[in-house]
Formats: sequence, C-alpha cells, structure tokens
Amino acid sequence: MKTVAILGTLDSKGAEFKFIKDTIEKAGVNTFVIHAGVWEGAFAADVSNEVVAQAAGASIKELQEKKDRGYAMEIMAKGSAKIVKKLYDQGKFSSIISLGGTGGTSIACGAMRALPIGVPKLMVSTVASGDTRAYVGVSDLIMMHSVVDISGINSISVSILSNAAHAIVGMTVHETVKLENEKPLIAATMFGVTTPCVTKAREYLENAGYEVLVFHATGVGGQAMESLVEAGFIKGVLDITTTEWCDELVGGILAAGPNRLEAAGRCGVPQVVSTGALDMVNFGPYESVPEKFKHRNLYKHNPSITLMRTTTEECGELGRIIAGKLNMTASPTTLVLPLKGVSLIDVEGQSFYGPEEDQALFDALRENIDRDKVKVVEFEKDINDEEVALYMAKELVELMGR
Repeated sequence: MKTVAILGTLDSKGAEFKFIKDTIEKAGVNTFVIHAGVWEGAFAADVSNEVVAQAAGASIKELQEKKDRGYAMEIMAKGSAKIVKKLYDQGKFSSIISLGGTGGTSIACGAMRALPIGVPKLMVSTVASGDTRAYVGVSDLIMMHSVVDISGINSISVSILSNAAHAIVGMTVHETVKLENEKPLIAATMFGVTTPCVTKAREYLENAGYEVLVFHATGVGGQAMESLVEAGFIKGVLDITTTEWCDELVGGILAAGPNRLEAAGRCGVPQVVSTGALDMVNFGPYESVPEKFKHRNLYKHNPSITLMRTTTEECGELGRIIAGKLNMTASPTTLVLPLKGVSLIDVEGQSFYGPEEDQALFDALRENIDRDKVKVVEFEKDINDEEVALYMAKELVELMGR
C-alpha cells in the first residue's frame, strides 16, 4: 500500500497534524510521521524529533536547554532534509505533506526540496500567498494557502486541511502518466528577445527526434534547468540565453546565482552556449529602478518589467565571467558569438543597439576562453537569424553524438 509521509512540528500543531493523519488513513492510505518540533509531540511519531536532531549533529536536550528558536529551527531543518531524503531512498514513503507558519514552512519545504522531481509534495502554509521562491526554489512542490492561521480545527481550517489531505492521497494513489515514446531531453534557455532563435532551434531538434524543454531565463528558470542537468535528466543543453548573468553582476531581479553556467560542464553534458540577451538587466516597474540607474538607457518592456542596457564595462566583465565558467567544462562545449546583435532590441535601429558594448563582450570572450576546451564559432549575423539558430541546433546534435 502507498504511504504518505507527514512531516511537522507535532508539539505546536499536534491537533492539525493528527487531523491530516486520520483523514489520509480514512482514505485507505498509510502514513509515516516525522516529528520536527523541539518539544514532546501531541501523538507518537514513526521518527522522533531526537532522531531528526541527531541527523544534524545535535540533540533535543541541547535545543531545549539552549532556548534559541532560530538555532533550533536551523538544526531541525537540516536534520529533516537529511532524514526525509534517506527514508525516501529506503522506500518508506512515496509522497509527503506538511503544514505550518513561517517556521514550519521553512523546515518542511527544505526537506521537500531534497526529494526528486515527480515525488508528490504538498505544503499547507500561511505564507503560500506571496513570494514563495524562498520556499519552492526550483522544486515541484505545491503550496496551498491555509487562509487562516494553522491554529486548531475550525470551520475554515477543516475544509482546507481536508482538501490538502485528499489532494496528497490522489497524487499518491494514482500512477504518474508515462509518455509512450520517451525521447532524449534537451534543455534550452529563452527570453522574449531570443524567442525566434529558440523556436527555430527547437523545431529542428524536435523533428530530429528530441524533446526540448524550454526554460524562461528568469533566474529560477536557469536554476531549474541546471538542477535537471545535475539530476541526470538532460542529454544536451542549448544555453542560448545567458542573460541571468547580467542580473547577477549588476543587481537586477532575475539573477540565477553565482554558479549559473556550471552544471552542464561539471556533469559532462554536451552544451552549445551563446550570448542571448546579455544586453539587458531586469528590474520591475519603472519606478522600482534604483535611483543610481535612472540616467541609464532604460526600456519599458511591459508595465511589470523595465530593462536596462548593459554598459561597455559591464559587457567586458560578463565576457570574462562567462569564459571562466565555460573553461571549467568537462563536456563537449561550443560557444556561438552572434556579432550583429544578442537580442531582438540589440540590432541596428532598435533601443539597445550597441556595437561598442557588444564588441567589449565579444573581445573579452575571445581573450579569455580556453580554446582547447571550448570551440568558438562566430557569425556576422544577429542571434535570431535562422542560420545561427539552425547551426546551434545541429551543433548540439553533433556534440551529443560523440
């Protein structure tokens, strides 16, 4: 019989977790309870809080005596992540559910993120209505807004918790749909300003028998792509749109972190990389652009996004950073330089047309790339030219065939 793991603080929210447990079991599914609170739980768990604390190198007695909530949360979050992953690998459960406020959400979501994509994960939380990036990350966990605080069983919470319990039961007992003819997976990165290129390349690759997963290069998109590379799902990477490095360098809102552009090379996955949208840094609405940038070349992409043209100095630094990342590669890697423009608005007559800025980018790449590790191909065309798109698609197929 399938089993649902219930992870949570049974000391502070025992009644609510007991309700979840009873509802799941009444639906004919087993439960496996992990106690992540510091004090004694309201009912017995299959894994005690002492075991969870020990997994993080501490003891419950220590946490109780220290009386430092922040420290206790850190320990129990770390221990929960280790325990949950270990128990899943041992086949103790096939799905997981939790509930909580900010503290419980942090503990449970950290543990859920340690599980593979495809494992049903459901978090009922008071903070599910808002910016959930810190909790969800690049995982596929589901957050359900609790509407009211998770404090007792009442006329509102009973409906929310019942729905949550039945939702995790449904995801647990029903088999995941499998495609009849699974194809090798290729990951590609795209922005609106590189859409023609990625679309043409994707069409070619799909006709060649591959399945192409396109990731919007919005920070979390690049992170999600690289997490799938690290998990072994991806056979080739078409990293056309490396724009997230602009936000990382300059301070925009769509950064993917300092390790972006490392996963494929580290994991030995063939990759074709280009300079898509390295002409822009992303901010929110125009009024949200920091005052220090208000004199720059700004472009209102839509009411929610304002773009800022990268400078010659920034482009030079981007070239050095990207070259450094690609020089770390242990996989077949090709870098494609579209010399006539890196986006739809970086071509002659458009808002971000910048030959000097692009020249600084390309020069820095040429000067810093290790050509013993990375093949460099240049085109006197812009990135959205059909010839460039088709070359990158065909090149990736060739690299994967080696």
